[in-house]
Amino acid sequence: MVKEVHAYVEVPILEGVDLTIERKRIKVKGPLGELEKDFSYAKTIDIRKEGNKVIIEAFFLRKRERALINMIASKIKNMMIGVSKGFRYKMYIVYAHFPMNIKIEGSTIIIENFLGSKDKRCAKIVGKDTKVKVSKDEVIIEGIDLEAVGQTAANIYLATRLRGKRKLCPHGRAGGPGVLDGIYFYAKEHIRE
Repeated sequence: MVKEVHAYVEVPILEGVDLTIERKRIKVKGPLGELEKDFSYAKTIDIRKEGNKVIIEAFFLRKRERALINMIASKIKNMMIGVSKGFRYKMYIVYAHFPMNIKIEGSTIIIENFLGSKDKRCAKIVGKDTKVKVSKDEVIIEGIDLEAVGQTAANIYLATRLRGKRKLCPHGRAGGPGVLDGIYFYAKEHIRE
């Protein structure tokens, strides 16, 4: 496999965002809050701040290191967008006969009466800054960390995901309309523009 000799990515720092780099630990401050991520696992990659941009650079890298550079650049961009605009995921609650009861207890979302079942389904809220609001037919997840907001939405979806025989149509035959009950993601937007 041929190695790429030099890879270089520039990430411009957004207006109103304060970014500091200390030994591959990046701190980003903005109007909505502060985020910190550690990229020390990327040993062959150099991350530095020059003027109003972040430089991510490496030499003699393989395909995996090239992908790592692009991933780090993407995470830094998302951190800056998060502290300046924030992220909001919207999920729709779908049920046919049995209305779900959804409540928040600490850092856990509890889903009751899913398909008329008495057992509770739980989903974890990821991140200390992630906020979840529940209305009659909608769940809204907000926060400044895109990874935490996205993982919280995934946890809610997976808590109501059907597998196996429960996914079959009411007559027990595969290929029927199945059961559509669940909580589904439908929109992603910024908290402020």
